[in-house]
Amino acid sequence: MLLRWHFYAGILIGPFLLVATITGTLYALIPQLDRAIYSHELTVDDPGGAPIPLGEQVAAARAAHPEGSIVSVTPAPAAGETTRVVLAVDDVPADHNRTVFVDPYTGEVRGELTSFGEWLPVRAWFDDLHRNLHLGEVGRNYSEIGASWLWVVALGGLVLWIGYRRRTHKLKRLLVPDRDAPKRQRTLSWHGAVGVWIIIGLIGLSASGLSWSRYAGENIGELRTELSWTTPGVSTEASTEPSDDAAAHHGAGAETAPAEIDPAAFTQVYETAQQAGLVGPMVISVPAATGAAWSVSENARGFPSHYDSIAVDPHSYAVTDRVDFADWPFMAKMTTWAISAHMGLFGLINQIVLILLGIGLITVICRGYLMWWRRRPTKGGLPKAPGRGSLSSLLPAEALALIVVVAVLGWFLPWFGIPLALFVIVDAVWGIVSKRRESAQPGERRVSAPR
Repeated sequence: MLLRWHFYAGILIGPFLLVATITGTLYALIPQLDRAIYSHELTVDDPGGAPIPLGEQVAAARAAHPEGSIVSVTPAPAAGETTRVVLAVDDVPADHNRTVFVDPYTGEVRGELTSFGEWLPVRAWFDDLHRNLHLGEVGRNYSEIGASWLWVVALGGLVLWIGYRRRTHKLKRLLVPDRDAPKRQRTLSWHGAVGVWIIIGLIGLSASGLSWSRYAGENIGELRTELSWTTPGVSTEASTEPSDDAAAHHGAGAETAPAEIDPAAFTQVYETAQQAGLVGPMVISVPAATGAAWSVSENARGFPSHYDSIAVDPHSYAVTDRVDFADWPFMAKMTTWAISAHMGLFGLINQIVLILLGIGLITVICRGYLMWWRRRPTKGGLPKAPGRGSLSSLLPAEALALIVVVAVLGWFLPWFGIPLALFVIVDAVWGIVSKRRESAQPGERRVSAPR
C-alpha cells in the first residue's frame, strides 16, 4: 500500500514538487544579486561622520516624495547603509509599498523602489514566483500541494528504501548508492541514498512552508493559538493621557492616525529605542490610530536573531510595553527560525544548504520518473502501478486506524486530502473498469480453485 501511494504521489504530485524546488532554488540565489542590482539605493558613496537626526532623514524623504503616508522607517542598520522610509501609496500593486532610500549622513534621497514587505523588486518577483507562480491566490494552491505532500513522499520513500535494503541484506548501505548495479537498480539506489541524505531538510522545508500556506496555514495558526505557541507582540495602547498641547498637536479625538506624522517624532522614538537597548536593524512603525503607541521592533533575522520590541507612548515617548525575544514561547522561536532558514536568511551557509537540498530533490524526482519509465511494458504502453488490494490485507482495526489518521490529516492539510481522495476515486473506478474488460475478453475460461 505504501509503495502504491508513493508511486502515485511521485507521478502526479512530482510536477508540483519539481516546480516548487526549481523556483525555491532560484530564490535562494537572489540575496547577493539583489544587493548588487540595488547597491545605489542600499549604500552610500562616502560614509563618514555622524548621521543627521532620523527626523531630518524622514523630512528629506517626504520632501522628495510627499505622496501617500508613512508606514514605517528602518534606520540605517550599519555604517554605509541607507535609511528606508516606507510609504503607503495608491499607485503600486496591492500589498506593496513605496520605499524611499535616504543617505543618513547627508539626507540625500538615493532613490525609491516598489517593495513587498522588506523585499525589493527582484527578490519580491522571485518570492511571488516561488509562492504562486505570479497567478495570485489561485497560484498559491500549487505550492501548498507541494508542501502538503513533500513530507509524505519523503517519509514513505524512507520506509520503502529501508525495507528494500533490508530485503537485499544491505541495510548498512542506506547512505551509499550501488554504482556497479544494473541500470534500474543503480538508479533506484541513487534515488534512495540521496533521499536519505536530504530527508531532514525536506521535512523542515515542508513544515515551514505549510506554516504560511493558504489553507493549512490557517489550521496551523489556530493550533498554535490553542497551544499558546503564537508570536507575542507589544500592546500599542497608549498608557498616558495627552496634555492639551499634545492633544492639539496630534489631533486627539480622531478615530484614525493623522495623515502625516511630524518627522521630529521619529528622532525621539528612535532615541527611546536606543536607550531601551534595541539594536539594528529595527523597524519603527507609526501609530495605527490617534492616541495609540508607536511600535519599534528589532528585525535581525540572521543568527543570532534579535526580535525584541517595545511600544512607545506618542506623547511622552516613554516605553509603555516591552517583549523580548528571550521570553517568546519556544515553539514561536522555532517557527521563526524555521521560516528564516527556509528563506535562506541565516547567511551564505544557509543559502548553500538550500541550493544543495534543491539540487538533491531535483535529482530524486527525475530519477523517480526515470525508474517509472523503465518499468513500461516492452510492447508499449505506460508502466503499471503496484497491485491493488493491499488495504484489504490489513486487520479491520488496522485499516480503520489508518483511514482515521488519513482523514484527520486530510482535513488539517486540505491539499493533501483532496488529491488523495481523487487518487482513491480514480483508482477505484479504473480498477472496476479493468476488471470488467478482463471478464469481457472472449475465450476466457474460469477455473475453480481446488478444494
